[in-house]
Amino acid sequence: MGCVHSNKTKASEASPRSDQHASAGTRSLKQPASPATPSLPQLSDERLAQQTYFSENEVHALGKLFSELSNSLHKDGLIHKDEFALALFKAQGQSNLFVEKVFDIFDIKRNDVIDFEEFVRALSIFHPSAPLNEKAAFAFRIYDLDCTGSIEPGEVKRFLVALLKDNPAIELSEVELQSIIDETFEEADILRDGKINPEEWQAFVQKNPSIINYMTLPVLRQLTDKYPSFRDIDMM
Repeated sequence: MGCVHSNKTKASEASPRSDQHASAGTRSLKQPASPATPSLPQLSDERLAQQTYFSENEVHALGKLFSELSNSLHKDGLIHKDEFALALFKAQGQSNLFVEKVFDIFDIKRNDVIDFEEFVRALSIFHPSAPLNEKAAFAFRIYDLDCTGSIEPGEVKRFLVALLKDNPAIELSEVELQSIIDETFEEADILRDGKINPEEWQAFVQKNPSIINYMTLPVLRQLTDKYPSFRDIDMM
């Protein structure tokens, strides 16, 4: 998909640590891709922790998780789209609209793979400590399938149809599906122009935070349980 919004970094305006770390959650989204140049050295766990919502121990644990994911199929230390889909759905070769969009957002450098720094920065938005406005901005980019800077009814319908296809246990008739879309735009489309802009979306999410519950992964607080850091081990 590879689309880039002019307001793409809006979710990173708030700082998880202090003002000096503004745009911490996804700061590197502002940096243009440089596929023709050698990869820059990865930041230390400490530096990534300072610039995201993860603790240093959580970043260390993420390194172990990343190593597993990035070597599940291609064995090259980078997460490819099929490995990303495998991690999300536990089924090799399975991909969908959600996978495509989320992978595209994670792939900050636009080189069709996700390195560790990209992984940590993007996943930071899903941390329980990340603020709602940043989560909402990330979700906006998922729903804005055509990268127009607004969410339109057709995009929401395409997205919901794709989700229903991958979740056969959930059944919605065409009428029920359209009703959900109509009710959403009735409340969120304040300007009545047939689309939802970023400001309208933020206001809508503030009133209805549960609609983006999927943007918070409580398991991220449990990383150090499964992948303990050497700093947590009592050697005495």
